[in-house]
Amino acid sequence: QRLKAAVHYTVGCLCEEVEEDKDVQFSKQIVAAISDIAFRQCEIFAKDLEMFARHAKRTTVTAEDVKLLARRSNSLLKYITQKSEELASSNMEQKEKKKKKSSTSKRERTPEEQEASVTENEDSNMA
Repeated sequence: QRLKAAVHYTVGCLCEEVEEDKDVQFSKQIVAAISDIAFRQCEIFAKDLEMFARHAKRTTVTAEDVKLLARRSNSLLKYITQKSEELASSNMEQKEKKKKKSSTSKRERTPEEQEASVTENEDSNMA
């Protein structure tokens, strides 16, 4: 119910924007009808995505499943592909940063860290 209400609210906001831009009016019934259609279409999309993943013997929906779903709308497919590539490159950059950070922290120690390590080793040898 909360999700349905959120969709209705969002559709209402979008309709208000269109009203201002195009100088048209949407009745409450029209906003409700658009909301209902949008919600039902999202349910269909969710089921299709689950089926695509299941067909590929996976339990997780991937970006490729979403692209397959959007294949009939060239502009949507282009947008999703672009965003997918942006996310992939961003993830690669983050992995590289983590890799560099972990490798430099393993190799390089500050003089204080080296001294503390030597002191710890001497103390453990005396005990």
